[in-house]
Parts: sequence; C-alpha cells; structure tokens
Amino acid sequence: MAFRKALKRTAVIGGGAVAAAFGLSQLIEYRRTQARLAHVAAEADLKVPYADEFPSRQAQLAALQNTEEFDVLVVGGGATGVGCALDAVTRNLKTALVERSDFSSGTSSRSTKLIHGGVRYLQKAIMQLDYEQYMMVKEALHERANLLEIAPHLSAPLPIMLPVYKWWQLPYYWAGIKMYDLVAGIHCLKSSYVLSKTKALELFPMLKKDKLVGAIVYYDGQHNDARMNLAIGLTAARYGAAMANYTEVVHLLKTNDPQTGKEKVCGARCRDVITGKEFDVKAKCVINATGPFTDSLRKMDNQETQNICQPSAGVHIVIPGYYSPDNMGLLDPATSDGRVIFFLPWEKVTIAGTTDTPTKVTAHPIPGEDDINFILREVRNYLSPDVVVRRGDVLAAWSGIRPLVTDPNSKDTQSICRNHIVSISDSGLVTIAGGKWTTYRSMAEETLDAAIKAHSLPAEPCKTVGLQLEGGKGWTPTLYIRLVQDYGLENEVAQHLASTYGGKAFDVAKMAQVTGQRWPIVGKRLVSEFPYIESEVLYAIKEYACTAIDVIARRTRLGFLNVQAADEALPRIVQIMGKELDWCQERKTAELEAARNFLYQEMGYRSRSEQLTKTSEITLDYHEVVRYKKRFHKFDKESKGFITTVDVQQVLESINVHIDENALHDILNEVDLNKNGQVEIDEFMQLMSAVKKGQVSDSRLAILMKSAEETLDKRGPVTVDRSGGGV
Repeated sequence: MAFRKALKRTAVIGGGAVAAAFGLSQLIEYRRTQARLAHVAAEADLKVPYADEFPSRQAQLAALQNTEEFDVLVVGGGATGVGCALDAVTRNLKTALVERSDFSSGTSSRSTKLIHGGVRYLQKAIMQLDYEQYMMVKEALHERANLLEIAPHLSAPLPIMLPVYKWWQLPYYWAGIKMYDLVAGIHCLKSSYVLSKTKALELFPMLKKDKLVGAIVYYDGQHNDARMNLAIGLTAARYGAAMANYTEVVHLLKTNDPQTGKEKVCGARCRDVITGKEFDVKAKCVINATGPFTDSLRKMDNQETQNICQPSAGVHIVIPGYYSPDNMGLLDPATSDGRVIFFLPWEKVTIAGTTDTPTKVTAHPIPGEDDINFILREVRNYLSPDVVVRRGDVLAAWSGIRPLVTDPNSKDTQSICRNHIVSISDSGLVTIAGGKWTTYRSMAEETLDAAIKAHSLPAEPCKTVGLQLEGGKGWTPTLYIRLVQDYGLENEVAQHLASTYGGKAFDVAKMAQVTGQRWPIVGKRLVSEFPYIESEVLYAIKEYACTAIDVIARRTRLGFLNVQAADEALPRIVQIMGKELDWCQERKTAELEAARNFLYQEMGYRSRSEQLTKTSEITLDYHEVVRYKKRFHKFDKESKGFITTVDVQQVLESINVHIDENALHDILNEVDLNKNGQVEIDEFMQLMSAVKKGQVSDSRLAILMKSAEETLDKRGPVTVDRSGGGV
C-alpha cells in the first residue's frame, strides 16, 4: 500500500521519473497489480447469463423481436459498435445490437493491425503546440495499455524501427520518440532505444545499407483486429446483449414526445438479410456507430442533415514473411509523397500499408493497382538492393475506409476533427463517429455517458476498464503446450489456437477430428502451409459465422494472408458449413461463388491474376526464348504447339513424380489464359516473361517444368548396357 501511494505521488512527474525511482521490474509489477485491481473492480457484481454457451443467432433474433423495449439499440458491429454494446450491457442496461453484414466486416478488419498512440500525432502536437493532439495521444496510450491487458492472447507489444539516413535526424527523431515514452508514463510498454548502423542491420538485415546512420526502436502494440472485434462482441453477448449480424436497419421508428410534441427516435425497423423477414426493435435510445456509413443513418433520422463523414481509404498489401524479421516492424515517416508507410510482421507474413487517400463510401472497397505499386516502390526504397521486391510476391491486398469526420457543431464545417465526435440529434439519435481502433473503449464510454444523460437512462458507472475479453481468462504464454500434450496437436497449430482463442482454445481442440496418423493425432489442416484446422469452421458457426466469407476473412484470417490458399480451402469450408447448417447444393454453390468473388475483388486476387494476360509484353531476350522453347518441347514431344495435363503427367511419371489429376488441372489452369484446357507456347512465354519481371512468383507450372527439366537433363540418354544390350 505504501508503495502504491508513493508511486501515485510521483506519477505526475512522468514515466521517466517513476522508472528512475523504482526500477523497471517494480514498475512492471505495479502495472500488473493495477490491472488486476481494475479487473476485480470491473467484474464485481457482473452477472454472466451465458457463461457456458452463446445463444444461437436464431435465439438472438428472437430476443430482438420479443423484447418489449431495450434501453439501448446499437447500430453497427464494428469495433466502436460492439464497444458501445459491451459498455451498455455491463452498466446493467438492456442492450441490443444489429449489424447489416458480419461483425467487423468493414474498416475494423482492414486496419494496419496496430494498437498505437500515434507517433506522428505527437509530432504535430509538439510542432504546432496543439493541446488537442497531445490529449488524443495520451488517451490512446492509456487505451493501448488497457487493450493489451484485457486481451493478452490477441495482442502483444511490437518493436518498430525508424531507420535514420541523415545525422541531424538522429537527435530529432530520438527526442520525439522519448517524448512518446514520457507521455505514456506508467503505460510505456518498453523504453525506446538507439541502434548503431551495425546493430540495426543485425536486427533488420533486409534494410538498405547505403547512407544508413543508425536507427531508433520504439514499442507499440499489435493485434488481430477482426478477432479482437469479435472478442468484444462475444463478451457483450456473454453478458446478455441481444446481438445479430446480417440484420440491417430499414428505417428508424419515431414517436411524438408527449411533453415537447417533437418526434423522438424510439427504435428501428430491421430486416434479417438471410431470410428477408422484417421486425421492429423498440429502444429508449438508438446509437449510430456505423463508421463510414454514419451519414446514411443520420439521413434516415433527418434527410436535411449535412454530411459529416469524409472517408479516407488505406490500402495494405501482404508479402511473404521473409521480407521482414519475425519480431521487428519498420516505419517510413516520410515517403515520396508525404504519406507514412508501416512495414510490419503479422501472422508470419509481412504487411506494408499506407493511409489517407480520399475515396467514396462503399461496402466493398477494392485495392487499386496504383496503390499496390506505390507501396511496392516505397518498400524498394528502404530495402537492400539484394532483396528483389516483386509484384508477384503480393499474396493479398485490401482497402479499408477510415471514417474521418467534421464536427456538425463546428462553425467551420470543412475542418476535419482529428479525434472523434459524439452528437445527439433533435430527435435523440446518438451518433459516435471518427476516432481510431485503439480508442474504441473510451469512445464507447463517452458515447454511453452522453446517451444516459440525454435519455435519462438508469445506468451504473462504466466497468470496461480492465474487463477481460472473450478468451482472455485462462490464457498464459505456455497454454499451447497443454494443447499439444492433452490433444496431440501440432506445435504450430496449438500456438495458433492459443493466440486466437485464448482460454477457449480447448473448446476448439475438443471439436478437432482424429487424423489417423501417428502425428498429429488430431487437427486436420484446411491448407498445408497455414495452421488453420477444420474444427475452427465448426467453432466459427458458434461464433455467429453465417457465410464462407465470414470464415476466411474474420473467424480465420486466411483471405487476408494468402488469396490462393484461401481459394484452395474454400471447397472444404463450404462442405463443412453446408453439412452443419443443412445447406442445399444451390446454397453451397452460391457460397463458393460469393467467397471467390470476395477474394477476387476485395482481397486483391483480381490484381494478382491480371499480372499474366494475353496482352502482356514479352521481355525475353533471344537466349531466354531458346531456353524456354527447349523446356516447353520436353513436354510437347509431338510439337503440337500446346501441352495438356496428359503431356505433363507423362513427363512426371517418367521421373517417378506423381501429382493428382485434379491438382494438375488447377496448375495448368493458372496459366491457361484463354481457358481452352491447354497451355499454348505463347502462354508459356507470357508466364516466363512475367516471372522474369517479378509480376508473377511461385508459379507452380513454371517451377514444376523447371524441376522436371533439370531431372531429365541429369539423367541423360539411357545407355545400351542399361537397356539390356538392346536384345
């Protein structure tokens, strides 16, 4: 107790003074003690109606339809919306939430995956003496610490390197980063530090060496954004919130206030997107937390209201994990056009991304080829020339829409609000807009405070600080070992389950099928190179997954990590869901088509596939043309000018290589541009030219034919002796 009181007295000085007075280990222990105290306080007197199983989606829809009146109806199932639902239900308010698509289907699943205070915002705060920016950073750093505590399985600190190429920048950047640590105070994850050129290259060997002076490393948080969003929503459901995805608002319900005579919002007419059934949900207060679609709901309330959302697109690409170290990110604070680019390891791949490009509001944003190439150009600028950055290495790409807003109460309606705004219309509609992922909890708290005051709701104080999210209980860094020992899961699969589901990983493991192999004993993978297993599809249904897209995009992250791998996994995913949900063949076909269209349009498969076209320019020199023609004719022995699966199969059998006929068909189909069931020599030359230019990588046909040719050349002609003397 004396230690805690002493630390409270010195905390006002800043994190540096506290650390100096008590030492890092004591500081960390103090933070843990505070977190435990907050956790105990948050969970005190909270009832958990669904401690064992979640109510089904049908049960949730029934609750929405049969409840006479809710205290709060939240519209929107992104981070802010589910945050509001969790805040409301833990204040003992009767809470409902509807989302017209899936939870986290929009911006909240398409972020940079960082939990951060905003280094660049702090820079602006200092340079422009902007107190609002400073307070925004301070709030975000507090929320960063809380999020890391309440969902330890989904989040962790990540060191991020700022490479420095001019001597004068070293003290400048160092001062800014140290100020970032100081503002964080006791919530500082780890202290930043300076690296020499040699040490920087040792930790980040892919970095460009020329003119490198040194580097500065600071710490922020990283998380699995869609799973975090889902964990918040599932926690709200556990505490009794009636929540339904694929439930859209058709229009707002209104009634006349007997005291003022004015119209007041009293609920919403909703429609189950899957069945088409419409029903009313009555509520004392309706909260608009629809992100980029904020203005759509505001105009349902009042058609004359001015737009406040100014959408901004952020495109991210995924490239192989070998482009970055396993546990070190990179920040380029000044790209060629002034945008900031992050280069981060995530889920054993590398994410590179930028933000803030004006865009139109759409439910299905598509990553543009120009944005993809811009990111690749910038990545080339700070990676070593030894690392060839190829367009064909882009495994997936996505675009997310950030809902920047203008304050409707501001005199200057053109000025963009840097933080978030909470506004209440004349009819009582509460709108929360703007902000960022990290501050979802404080935004929700502020929104509920405003809603409670405006609608005189009988509510308790906020309890979400320190409140453990779904999966947080029971998680430890060594939990995966128990999964390996108790269930016979592969080590990689066990680590994945522990870091995705936390303490609920055992529920997923129990559903896993026996493989029939010596090892692993249970856990059939959906695709060989990723640790996702079939039982996760079954568990996803318990987590309200309704479509195959929900599984590949948000319950697992396969669609975000590798579009080709996701495409390969889809038939099995649809088969499992179809059996569990009793889908007819027509529904299965529709699900497969919709999911493939999602990968093609929204996850960058289209951009990837368009790198190889009939009109692509062939840039092979004479010697390369001769070499590749020779390779092609080893398969086209009859000089037909094309090869089929039969031709390839014959060559492979001659070198004792066996590939399934369906797999072989898929391999050729990737290169068969006119889809006539055969690969012509000009299509093969297009492929080899695209491989040379880096537009296509990991082409199975190119690698297969090269390997087969090398094996055939090593064998050489069969001698008369070995053939039995020719008798």
